[in-house]
Amino acid sequence: MRKSLALAALLVPASAMAQSAQGDIAITIYNNDIALVQDTRQINFPDGRVRQEFPDVSARIRPETATLVAADLGIIEQNFDFDLLTPAKLMEKAVGQTVTLIRTNPATGKEENVRAKVLAANGGVVLQIGQSIEVLRDDGLPVRVIFDKVPENLRARPTLSVTVESDRAGPRPARLTYLTGGLGWKSDYVALFDEAKGGIDVQGWITLTNNSGVTYNNAETLLVAGDPYNGGGYSGGNPNLRRAGTESNDRARLGDFYLYPLAARTTIANQQTKQVSFLDVKAVPARKAYEFVNEWLANSANPQSAATVLKFTSARAGGLGDQLPAGTVRVYIRDAKGTPQFIGENNIGHTPMGSELAIPTGEAFDVKVKSIVELREKVGKLRWKTAMRYIVSNARDEPVTVDLAQDGLWGDTRVAAQSIEGKRVSADRMEWTVPVPANGETEVTVTFDTRF
Repeated sequence: MRKSLALAALLVPASAMAQSAQGDIAITIYNNDIALVQDTRQINFPDGRVRQEFPDVSARIRPETATLVAADLGIIEQNFDFDLLTPAKLMEKAVGQTVTLIRTNPATGKEENVRAKVLAANGGVVLQIGQSIEVLRDDGLPVRVIFDKVPENLRARPTLSVTVESDRAGPRPARLTYLTGGLGWKSDYVALFDEAKGGIDVQGWITLTNNSGVTYNNAETLLVAGDPYNGGGYSGGNPNLRRAGTESNDRARLGDFYLYPLAARTTIANQQTKQVSFLDVKAVPARKAYEFVNEWLANSANPQSAATVLKFTSARAGGLGDQLPAGTVRVYIRDAKGTPQFIGENNIGHTPMGSELAIPTGEAFDVKVKSIVELREKVGKLRWKTAMRYIVSNARDEPVTVDLAQDGLWGDTRVAAQSIEGKRVSADRMEWTVPVPANGETEVTVTFDTRF
């Protein structure tokens, strides 16, 4: 309702049902907006059939996944009531019903009670008072609406109700388990790069977010680095992974996913973001590199900037020494005053230990590459000769090395000639390590023999 309306209701219980408060909570949270909640409550069940209410469940629960397990208990039926009690919902449910309006006379300050029938509540409230039809307006006059009761299907908070058949009376633990959306986590990495020393300090943070509509009190929390299928197929990728690692350590796993348990129980409040550190390493070897990737037959009219890339590994020796959950790596360097300054960020996917990583942080200001198709001619019936020239320039007052790559090759591509010895790194890519003098340039020429 509008601001000037103060709405009140005479609250009457919908029905006499057994209720239980949130109990001992354990949550397993995955990366793709899904979590498993296990809520163990101590409940005093009567003998026979009873409807047991479970308030304080997630508003984004998947009801079809809910299970209740207790000794000597059978499940008859379960319902999830998610139509929450709000002023607007109260008025919507009151359509066709009679309510009481309490109005204040602005001249005398005296309150008067008027019974009114609610005719509509679509974008505004239409009332019948006696023989007249009125619209409840936001005209600055104080008005309260008194409802006789709360509709049975409105809840102050999301509630799961389960009808059970108990074989015996008495208290015992009952574990409610369900899947829910609205709980998620991601990794964020802060990397402080020291180019002179050739190293980085890296701190990894878990950022945990709760938009599920309920608070989980004193929860045992387990984070799973992985994307279990949730009605869809594989969608992962890791373009900044240059070589997959083959190392392992003693980190616990769940199937093919790695586990990151929080060290202590924690309360995850609704509409809250929480950060927990999980990685803190110093002086990991790293280097800055310049990279340029040219697409097949790309002929640049103007020189293009090379990418500035930070390279390091997640290996045990000389690296971060751990598996890395997917997230964003933000890179900083110190300025002349020694203050860390942000220079760029990029994403990584789930990365095994021992991998080689290259994090592009931006485009180089002073390092450029111009690609030129010098010759393109057919040789015989099935082959083509393609001559490429790459001009790599450096406006810095120190020499640099540029990792130059040509994409779009085929498996049977042959290199007929090259001015610098290159390396075939995959079926469709070849790379050259190009030294460029300070305030100078280097030309690389390559002739390819291809089917196309």
